[in-house]
Amino acid sequence: MSVSRLAQHLKGSEIIKIAGEINELKKQGQQIANLTIGDFDASLFPIPEELTAGIKVAYDQHQTNYPPADGLLTLRESVSRFMDKQFGLKLNTNEILISSGSRPIIYATYLALVDPGDTVIFPAPSWNNNHYCDLTSAKGIAVPTKAENNFMPTADDLRPHIKGATLLALCSPLNPTGTMFGKQNLEEICDLVLEENKNRPEGEKPLYILYDQIYAMLTFGSHGHVDPVSLRPELKDYVVYIDGASKCFAATGVRVGWGFGPAYVIDKMRSIVGHMGAWAPKPEQVAMSHYLNDSEAVSSYLNGFKDRIQASLDTLYKGFQELKSEGFAVDAIEPMGAIYLTLKLDYAGKTTPDGNTLKDSSDINFYLIKEAKVALVPFSAFGTGHEVNWFRASVGACSTEEIAAMIPRVKEALSKLK
Repeated sequence: MSVSRLAQHLKGSEIIKIAGEINELKKQGQQIANLTIGDFDASLFPIPEELTAGIKVAYDQHQTNYPPADGLLTLRESVSRFMDKQFGLKLNTNEILISSGSRPIIYATYLALVDPGDTVIFPAPSWNNNHYCDLTSAKGIAVPTKAENNFMPTADDLRPHIKGATLLALCSPLNPTGTMFGKQNLEEICDLVLEENKNRPEGEKPLYILYDQIYAMLTFGSHGHVDPVSLRPELKDYVVYIDGASKCFAATGVRVGWGFGPAYVIDKMRSIVGHMGAWAPKPEQVAMSHYLNDSEAVSSYLNGFKDRIQASLDTLYKGFQELKSEGFAVDAIEPMGAIYLTLKLDYAGKTTPDGNTLKDSSDINFYLIKEAKVALVPFSAFGTGHEVNWFRASVGACSTEEIAAMIPRVKEALSKLK
């Protein structure tokens, strides 16, 4: 039996492998603090009541036929107003595309801009860019980032790879780290892209930026979201934004995403999404268009939602800082945005009580699953090497109480290592 070269070489998800281990232990009746999935336990974090009611009404009104290929006009108008209010971004409706979550828009961006063999640059760690490069036969360059820069890429990191590249894929707040661009850092990257495009000969494809800001409304403390076009308006013709309702409204299963960018690019992406049939369901689009216009309901939901997410992140961060102060080889980067915390467990080379050596981050993770009943995701699942002993912890599927209760279990498990 034979399949395509793409199918033969496309890599599976390391997160799915971890999920398999968790499910096996759950079958045995064990309770695992699952900090792996970038999703929400709907019993802990339900979608807004107004959105739920709106979806039900739309189904009762039989809004169940095909939506327009680029999304309902009323929803695109609502997104335009919403983006203006939230970020000061001025968008025409023909610059906005609706799809079934943000993934089809990311894929459509790659398909619309990247030819086979073109160079795509992205930081490591980052989410899924390596797989999108495989899907489009692009030459992916994963640029290593540093803990001292909160694992965000800098202009100096990117500069050696920019010449001749087609796409620079960025995300802030970043999945998997929960860290963010600062204003100066992103300005320097924007200027790098502008300079590169200025120096390209006429007729050569420009360098585009894919800017994933799906977590932009989930920021904490003094950390504020920044974006390329707000900082450098002259970049407007070269930036495609990825956004949507999935994360900011805990609505991952509602499947309403939106992207926006240059009208001529969005027009091509609309055709691609149409051929994929990756439309957001029409009732959900109708409901979302009404909900985004309800500023009071949106603000009320976001304020409460953010407070609860931050409480969980703070609990996990403080727990690991306490372990660090007690001499354990762990660390954490302060919560900035998204639903993720970056954790370090520097235990490669240590020996378990049953005599096994933890060779790398994957071994450390599976040891914690078995001994501490805690599951994380190593950065190796996001494009780094297995020797990088940093991990993503996602708080969307665990309560603050569950997170607090897991810290002593982690301490006990780490204490057993020699």
